[in-house]
Amino acid sequence: MPQITLTGTDIAWRCDDGDTIMRSALRAGIGFPYECNVGSCGNCRFDLIEGEIEHLRADPPGLNERDRLRGRRLGCQARPLTDCAIKVRLMPRYESRFRPIRQSAMLLDTRDITHDIREFRFRMESPTRFISGQYALLSLPGVDGSRAYSMCNTGETGEEWHFQIKRVPNGTATGYLFDALSTGVRVGIDGPFGMAYLREEAERDVVCVAGGSGLSPMISIVRAAAVSPALAGRRIDLVYGGRTARDICGREMLEELPGFGTRIFYHPAVSSVEEGDKGWDGYRGFVHDVAEELFGIRLSACEVYFAGPPAMSEAMQKMLFTRGVPQEQMHFDQFF
Repeated sequence: MPQITLTGTDIAWRCDDGDTIMRSALRAGIGFPYECNVGSCGNCRFDLIEGEIEHLRADPPGLNERDRLRGRRLGCQARPLTDCAIKVRLMPRYESRFRPIRQSAMLLDTRDITHDIREFRFRMESPTRFISGQYALLSLPGVDGSRAYSMCNTGETGEEWHFQIKRVPNGTATGYLFDALSTGVRVGIDGPFGMAYLREEAERDVVCVAGGSGLSPMISIVRAAAVSPALAGRRIDLVYGGRTARDICGREMLEELPGFGTRIFYHPAVSSVEEGDKGWDGYRGFVHDVAEELFGIRLSACEVYFAGPPAMSEAMQKMLFTRGVPQEQMHFDQFF
């Protein structure tokens, strides 16, 4: 079990065999910066001073040639082969409220939400709490590497973790989930992770914006916000976008919550109109434009959470900056 030492400090921790430097730090209660957890964003870069490591991904997008020449590595992809000395700037905000655990989970059941989104419900081997908006890494039989998916339920007890997952055309992981995984089968789950979780202490109105598979963490946040004593009386809005009408879902999940129609509101939007969508009476346009149209200047007084395809997330960030929303009131995890 290699020891990882932070140079210039007395901070050190052990990394279990097969674990990564970044995830082992989070399990030890250390605030190692990260975001996507799959080697794409580059937020977990560190300098390797001494020791040997191997990268889980040979050529991760989050690391460029200049980084490699400088001896930089990705914490989420770096598996230590020996004791290591590293240099990284720790940040208290990355310290996990509920430390991530590697364990197995058994599929209890599934339900189809749309033609290409399905909910998967797992019973955890060891009950593990999480904060609404967080995600986990799933390890699936026959699939190289882990995949990040967000939970859609709330994690008060942590006995079950539910995921709303969108099928990726020709995707190996979602192909297994949709076509091969059956009730009673166990998979590996590592989590919770993620910084785009519900901030109950903020006591501001909540705006959630989701596109496609971004529905899952936003549903989790709305569910938790609806019953949070700290947010009692606060307005909660969910804007959900899809390409066409058959991609739209989520309303029935919100209708089950206390306050729907009085303080909880649902706004569906489609970005394209097909022959069968002639009767569509919801919003039309991209979700970031619809959100700006709905809330305008009020956005700067809200906590804004969003999740969806990379292009949508980038458009949301630009719109929110233009609207003067403080960075600390924007909550999202970068996935590529």
